[in-house]
Amino acid sequence: MRLLTGSMKTALTIGGNVTRYSVIHKDGTETHYVWSQEQRKMVETKMTEKLTAVIYSNGSQECERMSMLLKSLGGEFHEYLVGADFSDKQFRMEFGSEATYPQVSLGNEHIGNMKEALQYMKEQGLFV
Repeated sequence: MRLLTGSMKTALTIGGNVTRYSVIHKDGTETHYVWSQEQRKMVETKMTEKLTAVIYSNGSQECERMSMLLKSLGGEFHEYLVGADFSDKQFRMEFGSEATYPQVSLGNEHIGNMKEALQYMKEQGLFV
């Protein structure tokens, strides 16, 4: 079975493994996919209907707080844990040697660390 039916638009990877990507089809429509740990495969997401959040975590208190906040916003939520889903080396290769946990992606955009994610969410009006 082949998932890609058009050209690849964007892809977010961790350690060379794709965790999310978008496809632009020949008719101009877009399809978004995210890795589902439960199903162990890429699944289609409806990013226009609800927020899709991905967090790369090391289990720290900051990561737990960010997870709780993202879950409270509703929509799809995926958490990848160092040691279980990727190695620290893969994390550093993807986000840089100075990157801190957690790293957050919202929709199809990598936002950054906790401070950057909170600033982005504030600017986007996600807080009431």
